[in-house]
Amino acid sequence: MQATAKGDLKAFEEIIRRHQTWAWRIAYRFLGDEDEATDIVQEAFLRLLNASHRYRPKAKFRTYFYQIITRLCLDVTKKKKPLYVKDVPETPDPNPHISEQIIHDETAAAVRAALHGLPPNQRIAIIYRYYENMNYEEIASALETTPKAVERLLARGRHRLRTILNEKDNSFCS
Repeated sequence: MQATAKGDLKAFEEIIRRHQTWAWRIAYRFLGDEDEATDIVQEAFLRLLNASHRYRPKAKFRTYFYQIITRLCLDVTKKKKPLYVKDVPETPDPNPHISEQIIHDETAAAVRAALHGLPPNQRIAIIYRYYENMNYEEIASALETTPKAVERLLARGRHRLRTILNEKDNSFCS
């Protein structure tokens, strides 16, 4: 970022190369739409470029970028009701037994649907914790809150996910 601030666009290209995949994955998991995720990530990189002269390496760069992605994703949910039309791509086991694969796919689809039923802050916290394997401090920094608040968000999110999944399970049994 410091090289970018001095006008080195090759350095900025390297930032994009290193970070675009995970940034898009987070935006896609949160929004459920490939085009919106792409737009969010492009906007995030534009904000990075515009802020390069103000960037001070007090925290990890990735944490700084998580904050930008988080704000942009949450802003989208405030502006409109997101349209979830596609599934999040999963990395399947290369040789699963067909019945195991069917169960896995159905479970993954149910969890994705339930995830989109969560309030935005709970959803992004769950995505960071369980899909990106971030610890509470990293999530707190990305959400600009405290680790204790993250703990509460995750607890409420897990509880709500269980409730949604149990309701769905019970509706199939009725």
